[in-house]
Amino acid sequence: MDDCVFCAIASGEAAADLVLEGEDLVAFLDRRPLFRGHVLLVPRRHVVTLPDLPAGLRDDFLAAAQRLCSAMVTALGAQGSFVAVNNTVSQSVPHLHLHVVPRTKGDGLRGFFWPRRTYAPGESAEYAARLRDALGA
Repeated sequence: MDDCVFCAIASGEAAADLVLEGEDLVAFLDRRPLFRGHVLLVPRRHVVTLPDLPAGLRDDFLAAAQRLCSAMVTALGAQGSFVAVNNTVSQSVPHLHLHVVPRTKGDGLRGFFWPRRTYAPGESAEYAARLRDALGA
């Protein structure tokens, strides 16, 4: 899709801090993270919502999500993760994306009104590298 920012990232036409790359999927740091290390997992093919995801991609999509959840603990010292997908409502980019957010007890994340954070210059590359290392990517 010509005007989709996630398609542009998946094809390499737009810059992003990549964490995981596969033939059909790519994961990169969210530019407005809930917490540093917040990753978005997307199919390279333009798919709008989870129900639109082709059956042939479901296993790889979920397996990549599992790997990202484990990487949050290994690379970032998180105690766990929060995983979410918005379908249409609250979907800021109409391209399927699964959020994997590192969590620790008492981190302040409550309900669905979460403050966003920013990365200091060069900090996002460090977080992406740490996650890539944990994923063996």
